[in-house]
Amino acid sequence: MPSAVASPPEAALWDALRSVMDPEYALSVVELGLICAATCEDGHARVAMTFTSIGCPAIEMLTEDVRDALNAMDGVERTTVQVVWDPPWTKDRITPRGRKVLAAYGVT
Repeated sequence: MPSAVASPPEAALWDALRSVMDPEYALSVVELGLICAATCEDGHARVAMTFTSIGCPAIEMLTEDVRDALNAMDGVERTTVQVVWDPPWTKDRITPRGRKVLAAYGVT
């Protein structure tokens, strides 16, 4: 059954995802290029998310943080996060601001 509340636009989802911070660096999952897609239809948000490596110890924590951030939005009743590995993450996915922050940490 469709939601009685209008689903938020895609841009609002991305704004909410900017609040989800990487535990190691002062960067959001968006700035790190971990979010591949974010949509919401009939109150069901769907996110495709990748990680820098398959062995990332923060996978469960970050996917839960993504769910929490989107589920807190008006118009989102539930969130599904799909972890994807194709295409693989590369440093080219990092935003320009993210590159500056990482350079300040000595990470290139």
